[in-house]
Amino acid sequence: MHVVLALLEGEKHGYGIMRDVEQMSGGAVKMGPGTLYGTIARLVRDGLIEEVVPAGQTDPGDERRRYYRLTRDGTQVALEECSRLRTLMRHVGRLQPGLG
Repeated sequence: MHVVLALLEGEKHGYGIMRDVEQMSGGAVKMGPGTLYGTIARLVRDGLIEEVVPAGQTDPGDERRRYYRLTRDGTQVALEECSRLRTLMRHVGRLQPGLG
């Protein structure tokens, strides 16, 4: 889910995704290349993200970096997960004031 959330802002290359995941988790989640690209492969296979050619780049072989973006389904999954987590945090806030 971290990778999907990192791509909510728009297309990114693998290193950018790794950096964003680490930053958004406050350093708690550090993805190595094997974990990242295994996750990316699974998300591509599941139809949640897709590889794209960055704007201005006409030949996908021009650069070594691969860029990814959310598909329509991926965006929907991300938004539904965010909604689910907001609902959960409201519930936790009622149990522990100051946490919601």
